[in-house]
Amino acid sequence: MMPSDHSAAYPPRSLLYVPGSNARALEKAAGLAADMLIIDLEDAVPAGRKAEAREAMRAAVTAGYPGKRVAVRINGTGSEYQAADINALAGLPLDAVVLPKVDAIADLELARGLGLPVLAMIETPVAIYAAREIAADPAVRGLIAGLNDLAHELKLPDGMDRGAMGHAIQAIILAARAGGVWGFDGVYNAIDDAAGFAAEAGEARRLGFDGKTLIHPSQVDPCNAAFAPSEREVAAAEALVAAATGGAQRHAGRMIEDMHVAAARALLERAGRA
Repeated sequence: MMPSDHSAAYPPRSLLYVPGSNARALEKAAGLAADMLIIDLEDAVPAGRKAEAREAMRAAVTAGYPGKRVAVRINGTGSEYQAADINALAGLPLDAVVLPKVDAIADLELARGLGLPVLAMIETPVAIYAAREIAADPAVRGLIAGLNDLAHELKLPDGMDRGAMGHAIQAIILAARAGGVWGFDGVYNAIDDAAGFAAEAGEARRLGFDGKTLIHPSQVDPCNAAFAPSEREVAAAEALVAAATGGAQRHAGRMIEDMHVAAARALLERAGRA
């Protein structure tokens, strides 16, 4: 069931994973500035605590997170836990379901039955090649770059080397844009490296991602800042819109046309929401 909040039409900037088995984290999440909370039933939850995490997730979502969009990451297709995860989501007021390890459209089948928008995680070389078809599926609302698993699958000697995954990262963005869906960057593992996180979040925005997935509350505010238009960008957009007369024209030493005006208006709209 989708809430009626108009903001749901816009992509979240910050998507924070919250372990379903961590009662304190579930409680504290309500006071964070994350645009979307992703209650995690997959990687963050040990095998012996899956049932406990489902119950805690249901209680937390039922209690509500006012003003926030809420999703749940279930276990992937082929997992012994997925069916129980899907059953646990029945009747909850969620904005999306996050499905890990989506390698093909067939992996969406059970999640599609929930009637919720799916955020599909692209985490393997096979998924990179199938990303365009996955993004085009009517059930999919966005793609999430699962770069930790992708780095492992690619056998990269340094899992933090985004440059070695540049082609794959761009392929995810291209697939999202071709399918008309959102695209979200993967997590930054070094939670004590604030400067490194800020640099990666800034790069993610320059690459075209709509937002970034997060693993620690300390990353929320820097992420929101990275994906919000700067004062300089806002001023430039306002000047461009004010100067536009339609068609191609010269403005501030460059040629602009209707496409640039539309982009400027979109930036100002996003700045207003931020």
